[in-house]
Amino acid sequence: MDVNLKCRNDTLLPECYEESSGPLALIIIPSLLALSTVLVVTLIFCSLHKNKQRRQSPLPHFANGQQSVSLTAASVSTPKVQQALYSWEIPEECVLEGLEFWQTGRYGPICKGLLKKKDGASSAVVVKCLRDGPNHPEAKEFVEWLLFHATVCKHDNVVQMLYCQTKRLPMYLVLDAYSPGNLLHFLWTLRNNSISADPLQNFSERSVFLVAKQVAAGLDYLMSEHRLVHGDVAARNILIGPGLSARVSGLGVAFGGRKMDPAIRQRAAEVPLKWQAPEKIMMQLSIDRSDVWSFGILLYELITLGSPPYPELEPLSVLPKLQGSYRMKRPENCGGPLYDLMKYCWMWSFKDRPAFSAIIKLLESSIHLAAIKPLHVPEVIDIFEYNRKAGLLS
Repeated sequence: MDVNLKCRNDTLLPECYEESSGPLALIIIPSLLALSTVLVVTLIFCSLHKNKQRRQSPLPHFANGQQSVSLTAASVSTPKVQQALYSWEIPEECVLEGLEFWQTGRYGPICKGLLKKKDGASSAVVVKCLRDGPNHPEAKEFVEWLLFHATVCKHDNVVQMLYCQTKRLPMYLVLDAYSPGNLLHFLWTLRNNSISADPLQNFSERSVFLVAKQVAAGLDYLMSEHRLVHGDVAARNILIGPGLSARVSGLGVAFGGRKMDPAIRQRAAEVPLKWQAPEKIMMQLSIDRSDVWSFGILLYELITLGSPPYPELEPLSVLPKLQGSYRMKRPENCGGPLYDLMKYCWMWSFKDRPAFSAIIKLLESSIHLAAIKPLHVPEVIDIFEYNRKAGLLS
């Protein structure tokens, strides 16, 4: 295309204009404009499609255990924080394999998989991931969540943090999965079982004492060493492992309890009513003796192999009944000392309840009185019915 640039000087200010030779420009220019418009629209649709795929994908993308994108978390963590987490960063030789989506957590997908080390050894792990990386609004809180675990998870009876990743995407926390795992589900598997050669399956009243003592030790550690109220003590938040070893998990309410903002109060309010102490239901007062009340409910769950508390009551009717001095009846297969401890935990005034250090001593002094016959509950759990009676349905 031959374009001549001419200037007209017949006015006070020169005016420059283009003079095209031939009608070809009238065809090419509109065509180029149309093509560019199509290209821009195509790019927009591609971008929207990729964002949709990313939102729908429940699993983070791992390549040899790490995404091949180098991006630091400097925007969400200070050098002091990075130094505190340095020793927890997952080593290059460790690889996460077989990750499968398990459930959605507060910060993103929670997956189960295997942690494989350089020597070939592997262990089951739970991986809690941050959705969308360090620019996500919750990234700063997620880093604080990692620091919380790095500080707190230093007791045999508390969930164990293995590693974390903050220097690359995706950012995540690696926890020991512990097996069999969830205590409530484990108790359900024991129902209607015959005597087994596996000591895990021969769960007796004495087993209740053994597990309860470990849970009390974990909760006592959280309070005495870190001034932390767990806030959601229940069988569903305890992990069971080899030899009936137990670990306290489900630390979300304890983490949030450090900051009493509206979001935290909302999270604490989500704890099912049937596990809450009266002062917590009425005044949102959460103290260590509130955990003691919930521990008494946990004892009931243990001796009944996972029955819901107050099965005959609706959740909203529990508090009025408690105000009238109502307490759950002594369960079948429950000895006097164990039931006395339950009632001690359920004293109306929190000042009259025992501290966890005293509970440990009571369990130690009474364990010889506990029956060793395996517990037997013939009813199989119906999950929907359990959730209804426990007040877990939303």
